[in-house]
Amino acid sequence: MIELNIPGRGQVQLLHLVCDVNGTLALDGQLLEGLSRPLAALRDRLELHLLTADTHGKQQIIDQQINLRAERIQPGGEAAQKAAYVRSLGAENVIAIGQGANDAEMLRQAAIGVCVLSKEGTAVETLLAADVVLPDIYRAVELLENPLRLVATLRK
Repeated sequence: MIELNIPGRGQVQLLHLVCDVNGTLALDGQLLEGLSRPLAALRDRLELHLLTADTHGKQQIIDQQINLRAERIQPGGEAAQKAAYVRSLGAENVIAIGQGANDAEMLRQAAIGVCVLSKEGTAVETLLAADVVLPDIYRAVELLENPLRLVATLRK
């Protein structure tokens, strides 16, 4: 668990990290280099959940690389499915990371929504739905390794 006291926002207890896969953790169906180890290190504080439509059909390989089975999102209504997943975990305890248009509502629902810029592109809708925007997934993972940075960024 990551506990934060954010001035102007109050206490936040993060139990779950929900991540989009394609565009966020992977590019063209391949896990971005060097992500396996830092994602594994976060597991001592957060339960990791991956959501994917498996656009490139390579999710099984990514699952093996990070030793976790991603939740498959069905075609059609992906944004609603992702948001419902966050709510099912208790949105007040979720930090969510994404970049695609179908991630916007998931970021809005989460206690903290993080949008990352991606080589695949970043949807403006998702950018506007986020609490925090970072240049890439590596900086987002680094933020979770140093959660007081969230306090510094989100305090009012």
